[in-house]
Amino acid sequence: MTGRYAALVREDRVHGSLYTDPRIFVEEMDRIFRRGWVFLGHESEIAAPGDWVVRPIGLESVILVRDREGRIQVLANRCAHRGNRLCWKERGHDSRFQCIYHGWTFGLDGSLRAVSHKAGFDRDRADMPLDRAGQVGSHRGFIFANMSGDAGPLADHLGVGGRDLIERLCDLSPTGNIHFGAGWIGHRIESNWKMWPESDSDGYHLDFVHASMLRAVPDNYYDETVIGGESKNVSRAIDHGGGVSELDLRPSYRRELAWLGTTRDKIASYCAALEARHGKERADRLLWDGPPHGFIFPNLFLGEGNVARVDPVDVGTVLHVHTALQLEGVDQVLNRRLVRQSEAGLGPASFIVPDDAIIAERMQIGFQGLQPPLNGGDNGPGWIDLSRGRARESRADDGTRVGHVSDETTNRAFWRHYRHVMESRA
Repeated sequence: MTGRYAALVREDRVHGSLYTDPRIFVEEMDRIFRRGWVFLGHESEIAAPGDWVVRPIGLESVILVRDREGRIQVLANRCAHRGNRLCWKERGHDSRFQCIYHGWTFGLDGSLRAVSHKAGFDRDRADMPLDRAGQVGSHRGFIFANMSGDAGPLADHLGVGGRDLIERLCDLSPTGNIHFGAGWIGHRIESNWKMWPESDSDGYHLDFVHASMLRAVPDNYYDETVIGGESKNVSRAIDHGGGVSELDLRPSYRRELAWLGTTRDKIASYCAALEARHGKERADRLLWDGPPHGFIFPNLFLGEGNVARVDPVDVGTVLHVHTALQLEGVDQVLNRRLVRQSEAGLGPASFIVPDDAIIAERMQIGFQGLQPPLNGGDNGPGWIDLSRGRARESRADDGTRVGHVSDETTNRAFWRHYRHVMESRA
């Protein structure tokens, strides 16, 4: 590659202007968030016809709704008449959407159903539906959408790695289904959105950024899976390809259910239900492995017991919003435990995201004023090193790259795919 982004994104480094240049942000909103697949939510959030939630795709607000026929629709959150925003709440249940400006009414499928004072309206209502996403798809209940309609199959976007991450999470439920019933909570952070695919997938920083967590909870499972440097654990950093990456903690767990901080005897009914669905061998494996820690390009973070979205706001602002994993078919005691874990890790007064947010905001300040290198050169100020672990990274026949959990394999995975998308959709 020889284009603009090939000059700014190298195999072992990226330039800091990628985080601060507003022209680059505009191109990202088009090439990544409008013309690619974006994670929106979960089918459990719109379980019944008429259920809807409002979500962003890039900078555009959309309504994710289940229509009367049970189909999932992703509709522009603006009236087809004069562009007034239709829904101001985050979620609701309705039989129609009505604009409060001139009273135009739209069905749950986005079709224009009624126009006020219709004698003066001489157009065909069939020609005036709400704008809608060009493609909508789901995998195990996770809903994705693409506005342009030419992003290709969702299965190709997720790849084998992305599908596997989602399936490992859902298989922890005795019914095979999870739900998002715990609700969303988020952090508004003064940093570029790309710092969060990096931070969420970085296994190198926990000893330092999250030192307070290690002091407060000295026996947490990160101590055996991530903390302590290269010689203390055998966890892996994986690039599955296509912008899908993972910190694979499974090889370092020393006992089953370490990820849940409990033992089999305390959640016996859950373990029995899991075994009834999967058989003993598969259930034992799931109880040992726990939920994955992975990222699916561009905005879905599967953070063990959390599901998070990365929603860009502008070049220097992002919303990092998350919900706790909730398992279908288990008693509420177990799901409450998952909520409490989520609050401790990602909540507003938690050990992890607030610390990461401080680092991201300081990085954003540090990158201010940088200009792209002249003539595509790689000298000069503002380059960020991402070379850690390249020499010991292995590569499988299917292209998967594997390094130590402290290696920057996952960050390189994000940037390698970012460069491909930004160049190929130029």
